[in-house]
Amino acid sequence: MDESAPARGARLMLRWIVLLALSVALVAALEALDLPAAPLLGPMIAAVLLVAANVSVRVPVQPYYLAQAVVGCMIARSMTTTIMTEMAHDWPVFIAAVGSVIVASNLLGWLLARLGVLPGTTAIWGASPGAATAMVLMSEAQGEDFRLVAFMQYLRVVFVAVAASAVARLWVDTSGVEPAPVTWFPPVAWLSFAETLAIAVVGVLAGRLLRIPAGPLLLPIALGAILQNVGLVTIELPPWLLVLSYALVGWSIGSRFTRPILRHAAHALPKVALAITTLIVVCGGFAVLLVVFADVDPLTAYLATSPGGADSVAIIAASSNVDMSFVMALQMARFIIVMLTGPAIAKFIAGRMKRSAEADAG
Repeated sequence: MDESAPARGARLMLRWIVLLALSVALVAALEALDLPAAPLLGPMIAAVLLVAANVSVRVPVQPYYLAQAVVGCMIARSMTTTIMTEMAHDWPVFIAAVGSVIVASNLLGWLLARLGVLPGTTAIWGASPGAATAMVLMSEAQGEDFRLVAFMQYLRVVFVAVAASAVARLWVDTSGVEPAPVTWFPPVAWLSFAETLAIAVVGVLAGRLLRIPAGPLLLPIALGAILQNVGLVTIELPPWLLVLSYALVGWSIGSRFTRPILRHAAHALPKVALAITTLIVVCGGFAVLLVVFADVDPLTAYLATSPGGADSVAIIAASSNVDMSFVMALQMARFIIVMLTGPAIAKFIAGRMKRSAEADAG
């Protein structure tokens, strides 16, 4: 006998209540552990746990696209003229530092793919240093297994944040530093808020209409950064909107895991963790080169070359005696270059791997 519509509705509502309650509990636990990206990781893990329990919840497509656009606006807000000026001032150092990290991460991704730890170019996307959420969304648009990309990207975010916190404590005593309290519902500049929402909506509509891969994310980044830096808009993103957007993205990613994917991720965990640790150590070596050849202080160099977790790096830098503008400019420069070159690099490596496989078979 078919289930009645009211019964289906009640069952779906119960699933969403369970998902929401579990997400809130996980976010609170991750925040208590000072782990980064808790508002995204908590909902994603909650959705994965429901999948493991054979309970399915799907996020509607349009809210998911709007959440991507809000994340894009948040990234655009970080692309200030101060950071751009810092990049232009020390461009040889930035090119060398960014290029080194990107090459190292792609070599590790290629190695993971060659060893069969992750399929195809999934490892390349997963190894991209920084811009974790952007890389996951862009890999989805490129037809990759974004679930495994998310597994590797967010595992790296946690590893990098823990390592950066440990290194910072060697220089700075942050035991008495309390994080600034978050005002979830601050006064809103309604005109700026309306302009920001307009950027998000236009980005979604144009991205879908023009069929641009990851358009709902990329177009708000470009449009928001341009309009902000020419002084036409001020991007206004209340904390409650960001948390809601992170949750929607996290739920959407987590809900599309499957039990076979979870088994593959668990099997790949040791090798992926080793690769991430290796990348952190290699980037530490690049930091040493900045200290020796560019006369950058050690903590500034380490935080600047840290492979991702820009939000946690920003928090650590803000409570430390470092060159904050240099750290964030290098982090942002790498994000921009990774975002622009990611698809081309993945396709190039995929082509090389395919030709190599055909040569071995022949």
